Amino acid sequence: MSVRAGEVVAVMGPSGSGKSTLLHCLAGIVTPDAGEVRYRGDRLSAMSDGARSALRRTDFGFVFQFGQLVPELTCLENVAMPLRLAGRRRRDAEAEAARWLERLEVAELAGQRPGEVSGGQGQRVAVARALVGGPRVVFADEPTGALDSLNGERVMRLLTEAAHDTGAAVVLVTHEARVAAYSDREIVVRDGKSRDLEHTS
Repeated sequence: MSVRAGEVVAVMGPSGSGKSTLLHCLAGIVTPDAGEVRYRGDRLSAMSDGARSALRRTDFGFVFQFGQLVPELTCLENVAMPLRLAGRRRRDAEAEAARWLERLEVAELAGQRPGEVSGGQGQRVAVARALVGGPRVVFADEPTGALDSLNGERVMRLLTEAAHDTGAAVVLVTHEARVAAYSDREIVVRDGKSRDLEHTS
C-alpha cells in the first residue's frame, strides 16, 4: 500500500485483523516481520531508534481512541507539548496551541484539564495536539471509537478539513463505515491481506 501527501486513507477490517498493528508498523513503532515501510524514500527499519523517535516528533502526528492527554496539564499545555519537546519557547508554543484550539472549536477549554472536559471536547484537543507541529502524516487509531455519533462526526469533519488544509496525509484505522466515508480511499485488511478500494463519489 502507499499513501500520498494530503490523502485520507481508512484502514478497515474485522476485530483482530491487524489494523492497529499495521498502523504501528507504518509509524515506525513496530518493526514488521516481513516486508518494509518506506517514508520519503527511507526505510524505517534501517533508522536508529533515535531517528524514528525524532520522526514521530516532527513528521508524524497521532490521535488515539481515548485521546491520551496528560491529565496534569491544561488543554493548552497538552497541545503545546509537541512544540515544547521540539525546543520551541513556551510563549510561542502556547500561542500556536491556542490557534489550533480555536481551529478545532475548543478555544474556551484552554485553561481546563482533560478531566474537566467531555469526551468529544477532549478528542478535539487531541486532534489539535496531533496537528500543531505541522506533521506530514497523521495516524489516527479509532479516533471516534469512544464517542457518540454526533461528536464522532464533528471530530472527523474537523480532522479531515484541517489535514486537507495543511496537506497532511491521514491514515485512519476504523471499523465504522460512517467514519471511513470521510476518507479518499479504503484499505481493507482481512486474513493477513489488504485490498485497496477507491471511493467513486
